[in-house]
Amino acid sequence: MKLLLPAPSPTQRRFFAAKHKYVAFGGARGGGKSWAVRVKAVLLCEKYPGIKVMIVRRTYPELRANHIVPLCALLHCGAEDGGALASYHDARKEISFPNGSVILFRYCATDRDADRFQGTEVDVLFVDEATQQPEERMDRLKACVRGVNAFPKRIYYTCNPGGVGHAWVKRLFLDRRFREGERGEDYTFIRSLVTDNAALLRSDPDYVRRLEALPDKLREAWLHGNWDIFEGQFFEEFRSSPDLAAARAAGCELGEEALRRQGRWTHVIEPIDLAKGAAAGWKICRSYDFGYGKPFSCAWWAVDYDGVVYRVLELYGCTKTPNEGVKWPPERQFAEIARIEREHPWLAGKTITGVADPAIWDASRGESIAETAARYGVVFSPGDNNRIAGWMQVHYRLAFDENGYPRLYVFSNCRAFIRTIPLLCYDAHAAEDLDTAMEDHVADETRYFCMSRPVRALRAKVEPPFALDPLKTKEELNGREHKPAPRRQGASGGADAHPAAL
Repeated sequence: MKLLLPAPSPTQRRFFAAKHKYVAFGGARGGGKSWAVRVKAVLLCEKYPGIKVMIVRRTYPELRANHIVPLCALLHCGAEDGGALASYHDARKEISFPNGSVILFRYCATDRDADRFQGTEVDVLFVDEATQQPEERMDRLKACVRGVNAFPKRIYYTCNPGGVGHAWVKRLFLDRRFREGERGEDYTFIRSLVTDNAALLRSDPDYVRRLEALPDKLREAWLHGNWDIFEGQFFEEFRSSPDLAAARAAGCELGEEALRRQGRWTHVIEPIDLAKGAAAGWKICRSYDFGYGKPFSCAWWAVDYDGVVYRVLELYGCTKTPNEGVKWPPERQFAEIARIEREHPWLAGKTITGVADPAIWDASRGESIAETAARYGVVFSPGDNNRIAGWMQVHYRLAFDENGYPRLYVFSNCRAFIRTIPLLCYDAHAAEDLDTAMEDHVADETRYFCMSRPVRALRAKVEPPFALDPLKTKEELNGREHKPAPRRQGASGGADAHPAAL
């Protein structure tokens, strides 16, 4: 019996043809990713005798429903008329081909499950729904891809935005931020959307409409494959680049580069020389969150004459592994902070006020961390540790006004903030709070700083009643008939200047 397959979509063809060592296939729901995994696994096994392929999902019921049952049907496993293309062994959870190739089916929901993979050797690994797996667990699974045969070793991931593995998938395949030992040429991302899956759209024409009816964040992730917004995201308002959709909704037609120069609908801007011009007179502050086994975080902030704050520098004590501290003792941390404040041209000679976690004043076991800091000339005041009020202050600062200006900017050199803030999620058991199991150290010291300079929430603009004058349009009643959107005065005083331009 011959293997009969429907025609793949263009994106599925790209997935079949991909030869990179690490291939991620995904972006949105309904793109035909699981089907592509099954078919590619079969094609590899038929073409290359004797290879071992492993398909992994988080739970066994998912594995059975999405892969074991469909593959057994596709390959006519168990057919009694001699038409079986392969045989399924339920006890071993594997499909064997006549040429000696094998597909193993494994689930991995916990670290203990990952321990069961020790000693397993495969040539090809498929991880379906990879964003459901943390990076550390994936590293252990990757160790299974090894062997002495000549077949090139490959790992294929399918993925949607969101989930515990969102950060590592986005880092490697979307942002392409590689660590030492990771080679960019080994990685490729193939974007898949529901609109690529003609078979699904024919069989279920209402599927797209159901996705369109989802809440905003789920719709962005599951329909449009947006990796910057996902369900459960704590700081969903943070933007590392101009939000063109928000700008258009506000009636602004400027392009991304123009909005970036003006600092509108974005929080990340290029650094400004704080040693020159009007910015040289801005107030400088410092925020700090202690860490040893976990990262410590120290940031320097500038406050302009309008009270807008800028995260200008940071010292983040993290190894190349996320949320792993460099284990510097307090003395080394504060010696380095003091050195930076003596030598950096933006900070040298400035009076710097500091705020930190109140826990560093604990002297129950000898000299407190705050006292150690003071010995190095690094002085702090205890921060207000009201978590919910503090998070609201950060939200207030990040919010954009009607013209797209926030009250908190981040210089592009502050990479720890830009990396960690978008990935933080709500605590599943504490409404309005952040999940403290995540890499929240930058967020904590940002919270202390924002609580030290509280602001009010932006007031929503109230539209006047439209029927006041039947001869006037709504725009005329609002006084907007010929007026462009006002821009915040820059440091140079020019109306068209970037809010911090010199």
